[in-house]
Amino acid sequence: MSEISSTLLYSAFIIYLFSTLFFSMSLSDKKSSEAAYTKKWGKVGFITACAGFAAQLGYFITRWIASGHAPVSNLFEFTTFFGMMMVLGFIVLYSIYRTNGLGVFAMPVALLVIAYASMFPKDISPLIPALQSDWLKIHVTTAALGEGILAISFVSGLIYLIRTVDQTVSTKKTKWLEIIMYSLISVVGFVIISLAFKGAGYESSFEVMNKQNQPVKIVYELPAIAGPANGDHLDRGFGPLFNTPSWMQGVNASMKLNTFIWSLLSGFVLYGLLRLVLRKRISAALQTKVKNVNSELLDEISYRAVAIGFPIFSLGALIFAMIWAQQAWSRFWGWDPKEVWALITFLFYAAYLHLRLSRGWHGEKSAWLCVVGFWIITFNLIAVNLVLVGLHSYA
Repeated sequence: MSEISSTLLYSAFIIYLFSTLFFSMSLSDKKSSEAAYTKKWGKVGFITACAGFAAQLGYFITRWIASGHAPVSNLFEFTTFFGMMMVLGFIVLYSIYRTNGLGVFAMPVALLVIAYASMFPKDISPLIPALQSDWLKIHVTTAALGEGILAISFVSGLIYLIRTVDQTVSTKKTKWLEIIMYSLISVVGFVIISLAFKGAGYESSFEVMNKQNQPVKIVYELPAIAGPANGDHLDRGFGPLFNTPSWMQGVNASMKLNTFIWSLLSGFVLYGLLRLVLRKRISAALQTKVKNVNSELLDEISYRAVAIGFPIFSLGALIFAMIWAQQAWSRFWGWDPKEVWALITFLFYAAYLHLRLSRGWHGEKSAWLCVVGFWIITFNLIAVNLVLVGLHSYA
């Protein structure tokens, strides 16, 4: 059953690639006078996206059967599910607005999320006692669904900014847009370099002491830039350039930090190569592709995505989470890093809705807020899991 699950996930990834291609072809359709929903390639792209979602849903069900529990208990499973919920959010909003430009950006971002997830261990393992609860599937799946829909507000907001920000001069806006492009490219760079080292069979081992003062072997699949704070390098060759800070606790803390550093470095190299090839800012190169997309419609999609996703996220990430925390740890709130950033996410999107509905923050201001909101979500997903340490570190 696990092999079937892996095959379905791989199939979904390939189908999403084709969906991206079809949506891209819809933007180059010469019949620009026709409404978006009449364009052949847009229809094909949407149908393909639905087929990919069906395949990924099949992966989720078969992995659930194989593992005996909801497959959202580690970084691979949760991040994969988050990507699937993002595709679901796209399908819902595309069904309402029929904007092909949304698919050109939403599908690649979902692909990046799934590709990033595939870099983490995929083994099926029994749930630790802390996760053996029905609240696992209730809390985690609801939170991921809300985040997936909120991610579409980022996609729409990003398209709006690429379309409307003046690229003829270098300003703070163009620089921030490039930082966003770099962030997305960093995921691509990390996937490429991880596959390269895995293909080469690279491993580097360290021996560290766990909380019980027993030696534990940890294996790096990327060269060790950040080594364990108190560990011995068991191999010859390239060693760590520095040790992980002592405040980062946990046996795998150094390996997680090393992964984060390689993401940034590989993104820097890939971004630099793209700039050399394009000879212009990446956002400027993309601007010509979205010039015909209706900016007012993009603004409406951003708001609608937040209006739908925010209450779902609030229910899953805060209310359900606090109920489970009370049952598991005998307290509703404990200021764990994951809890803190869930609260920050909630407060940010609550502020977004207040500013839009009460202060009239539409258009560019709204788009920037949607982009920042997604940065908070990804920081919670990546940095909090890989760098910060707390009660959720088992993921």
